[in-house]
Amino acid sequence: MAGKLIIVPTPIGNLGDMTLRSLEALRTADMVCAEDTRVTGKLLAHFDIRKPLERLDEAMIGAKAASVMERVAAGEVLAYCSDAGMPGVSDPGLRLVAAAHEAGVPAEVLPGASAAACAYVASGTVCPRFYFGGFFPRKAGEQRTVLEDLRGLDAALVFYESPNRLVTALAAIAEVLPWREVAVCRELTKLHEEVARGTAVELRALFGARAEEPGGIRGEIALVIDAPGEDETAADAAEAAASAEARAVELAAEGLRTKEVARRLAAEFGIARNDAYELAMAAAR
Repeated sequence: MAGKLIIVPTPIGNLGDMTLRSLEALRTADMVCAEDTRVTGKLLAHFDIRKPLERLDEAMIGAKAASVMERVAAGEVLAYCSDAGMPGVSDPGLRLVAAAHEAGVPAEVLPGASAAACAYVASGTVCPRFYFGGFFPRKAGEQRTVLEDLRGLDAALVFYESPNRLVTALAAIAEVLPWREVAVCRELTKLHEEVARGTAVELRALFGARAEEPGGIRGEIALVIDAPGEDETAADAAEAAASAEARAVELAAEGLRTKEVARRLAAEFGIARNDAYELAMAAAR
């Protein structure tokens, strides 16, 4: 058999979600490389698969990727697993695939469980698009910046979050996007699966109270922030129009010609030239 790298997805909680193709890949591989050999070792033992295991976490991939590709080129079939879900989706694995492409060796990616996709569907959003942002930033300033940068995106926003930082994350969302519907998807596919939906303000109160209880908040969490609704879009448009109008008056007061005012408005606010010219004409009157 010719050598190849196989990216093997694993369950995000429920072992029943292990696919037949993933099991076959692990059974036929010469070696299984894993983000954590203890985690993957338990998975292999559950399915009675006995294979050599080698640790290959994010810190080690950069140093070992070249030697891994040499083994594949020499004819070995190497399977790679992260701790849970799809390797490469906020888990190690992307650099291995990139190294395989660079080395010109085959890389096969199997489909499987992904918490991001599962949470997006479980959230109940009707928006047909979603943006996956990986793990939500830890620092308050970065949280606000990310949310402000993405607030105009016509898509649901999906992030992973730690239970210890959930309340802080919801507080940041409540500050920047207080009117948005949010879903907290916790322990997906597991026994205590929970999907709590409401505004960020409501959920911050709910989970803030739970954090004070014995045991606090536990489990893997994915946050889904719904896409902007019609009211929010209209409010943002009205605010942008008011800002552009005020800026037109300001530029006209500086003595700029109408065409120059229109040019600057179009550049600063990204509005159509005709609309910018109308604002400039109104400010000149």
